[in-house]
Amino acid sequence: MCCNARMAGPDIDALRRYAVARTLFAPTTLGRAIARLGFVQADPIRAPARAQDLTLRHRVKDYVAGDLERRYTRLPIEEDCLVNYGFLPREHLTLMHPREAAKAWDAATRRKAQEVLEFVQARGRVHPREVEGHFAHGRVRNYWGGSSNAATQLLDGMHYRGMLRVARRDSGTRVYEAVDYPAPVDDSPEGRAQRAAALIELVVRKYAPLPAPSLVYLTRLLRYGAPHLAAEAQAAMRTARNHLASCHVDGTTWFWPADENPASRRWSGDEQVRLLAPFDPIVWDRRRFALLWGWGYKFEAYTPAAQRRFGYYALPLLWRDQVVGWANVSMKDSKLLPVFGYAARAPRDAAFKAALDDELQRMTRFLARG
Repeated sequence: MCCNARMAGPDIDALRRYAVARTLFAPTTLGRAIARLGFVQADPIRAPARAQDLTLRHRVKDYVAGDLERRYTRLPIEEDCLVNYGFLPREHLTLMHPREAAKAWDAATRRKAQEVLEFVQARGRVHPREVEGHFAHGRVRNYWGGSSNAATQLLDGMHYRGMLRVARRDSGTRVYEAVDYPAPVDDSPEGRAQRAAALIELVVRKYAPLPAPSLVYLTRLLRYGAPHLAAEAQAAMRTARNHLASCHVDGTTWFWPADENPASRRWSGDEQVRLLAPFDPIVWDRRRFALLWGWGYKFEAYTPAAQRRFGYYALPLLWRDQVVGWANVSMKDSKLLPVFGYAARAPRDAAFKAALDDELQRMTRFLARG
């Protein structure tokens, strides 16, 4: 084991504690939690709550399901893309906008988008139903091979290209308004390189510690949020590898921010049990998951039921710094109905059972008050 930072090299146990403790900071306000996380991945499935709510409930004091949607308009945050779709501090948008989509629209689509933009500008804020009712664009084939409302798909594309922003949600549906992102102050090669480096730093601080292949993978995923900076992001990643702290543990090189020390005693855990979102930063990286916990967790919502091992929307079950299993959770008549599975076997000591009861009570309050 070797380390390029001047510190005692961490072992896999220290990396595991660090991975958990650095993102489970003391619960704070919603705005501060999103700022500290840098990005919160969103998912529309509610089982028993949306992924963004399940992620934030561990990090926001007195958080209940739906708080993000209810308070969105009062916070300096945006719905947008980074390595996938979610919520992020508004300040990060200057790193990615104006966004140049990898696939250009044809002339007919550009014309429709301009017509819709003028409609939105005249109305102020619009629901997709208003756009469909006015333009009657019909239906189109979607990404999954099914049929989607053409107006919804066009609005999504306009949002992605920075013509629109999400002003709010009505019962989960995005309501849009026009936006005009200014051109970068410095769009020189040096300016583009600086923005790409800031994006690399953002994802490293969110998902550290990162195995080397995961750093490469995240850099590729930045093509979603900043396709026009793909080459610069690759170069920034190669540079970052020389400046990040790193260590070689059991055949894998790990990277983390240079101002943090995974072996520090500050990364101490607690005695809580937590049910995590499938996209929580602790478990998001499935490669890292297997290295840290020695078994493979999969998200199976889109897997045929007969082929599922974990269940439709299995929530990883974290105890202390160990992910010991998973749970599928539903509510009926205000009663929580969890079904558990374990990687090996359920912990048998009383401390785990008491902590699990506490977590189920917290989950019940989180859902019941939402």
